[in-house]
Amino acid sequence: MSDPIVTTTAGAVRGRAVDGARVYLDIPYAAPPVGAARFAAPQPHEPWHEVRDGTRPGPTAPQPHRGGFGKLDMSPYFGAGWVPGADYLTLNVWAPPDARDKPVMVFVHGGGFVSGSTRTPLYDGTAFARDGVVLVTVNYRLGIAGFLDLPGAPANRGLLDIVAALRWVRENIAAFGGDPGAVTVFGQSAGATLTGALLATPDADGLFQRAIVQSGNGLGAFAPEQAERVARAAAAALGIPCTAEAFGDVPDDRLIDVVPRLGGLDLRTATRFDPLAGLSPFSIVLDEQPAESVAAGAGSRVALIVGTNTQEGNLYLVPQGNSPTLDEVRATAAQLAADPETVLARYRATRPRADLGELRSAILGDALFGIGSRRLIEAHSTHPAPTYSYEFSWQSGALGGLLGAAHGVEVPYVFDTLDIPALHGPTGLLGPHPSPTLAAHMHNAWVDFARTGDPRWSPSRTHRFTG
Repeated sequence: MSDPIVTTTAGAVRGRAVDGARVYLDIPYAAPPVGAARFAAPQPHEPWHEVRDGTRPGPTAPQPHRGGFGKLDMSPYFGAGWVPGADYLTLNVWAPPDARDKPVMVFVHGGGFVSGSTRTPLYDGTAFARDGVVLVTVNYRLGIAGFLDLPGAPANRGLLDIVAALRWVRENIAAFGGDPGAVTVFGQSAGATLTGALLATPDADGLFQRAIVQSGNGLGAFAPEQAERVARAAAAALGIPCTAEAFGDVPDDRLIDVVPRLGGLDLRTATRFDPLAGLSPFSIVLDEQPAESVAAGAGSRVALIVGTNTQEGNLYLVPQGNSPTLDEVRATAAQLAADPETVLARYRATRPRADLGELRSAILGDALFGIGSRRLIEAHSTHPAPTYSYEFSWQSGALGGLLGAAHGVEVPYVFDTLDIPALHGPTGLLGPHPSPTLAAHMHNAWVDFARTGDPRWSPSRTHRFTG
């Protein structure tokens, strides 16, 4: 069988045929962000005249190595890390053979706004193509290039990249057999927060009809005052003026080296707490939170699924041992409110048998994902388009059975990629006994939603994925 070739608005791309799918990798949707262009809005890519090779993965956004997970093997999640190359504003497409007018799903990866890429093995789209969906995965700018708020530069450049990718989908996806009028955007973690922000982004209006927010935060945006603190700290660390022009002269490797030095900044203000609880110095920057914009009517025509995992905070705590002192639990509670004792008392009341580690995990998970997801559900549920909610509570047996339904554990179930060897065993994200039945259930719900706008559960109740 010859390799399939598709013609896009910028040129032809050669893919490859695999079992049940046609795969096209490393397709540019915007020009390479180099030099000063790293701090500008995305621009159209120059056309190419020869057939472009889309059979191999390409470069990824500049990013630091992501560690900090103890014995837990997170390599399937973070993939290859930074693979240098200027032309990294690209996307991958998996399409069913002989597809025509198929529903389209566009995935926005997570990674704390500083890491991740389309090269991650978890995001293989073969199962979606097998089930009649055209899947698109997107690289976008990360860290300083993507989200540092600077005078002289447009804000939220990583988000602008995703909007540009959605425009590419509207203009090109029919050539791959997809229906540009049936697009579902879905994201996980930082990608889910970005997906929620798309609901409130006027330039994205009409580019997608459905959305899924997996463990995101509808209250996850930094205020301009908070973002300014991060920008000034980054400029001080580099010894340069806090302007887009000055940052444009700094090479990528130096920008990456600065990122770990921005951890631990106190971003609390008179009116806002740090929505990321100190885990990342980058987020979207908005005057109004996405959930507030949705409450005011943004995204009212978009069908929406929002959900979280039962023990989100375990990912950040269990691999390190999660045996905190009471003072450490209070410090985590202080991320939620000015009166941490009241917060702690509330969580003790609802979890009377929980030890300090379990309390700390619950508080952190709510601060990062739970509260903001509930607010987004409440905001959207007043609109005509349906709002669906879920809770993923399947317990991973990793790390001696302590990982549980931690942040990120649902991703291989959504993509039906349980066969990745590094996911298995005592240090794999899924532990020694993953559940193929649950993968079929969750993956099929996402496919049904992309096809019909109905994941096959009622909007009036929270659906639970238990295994």
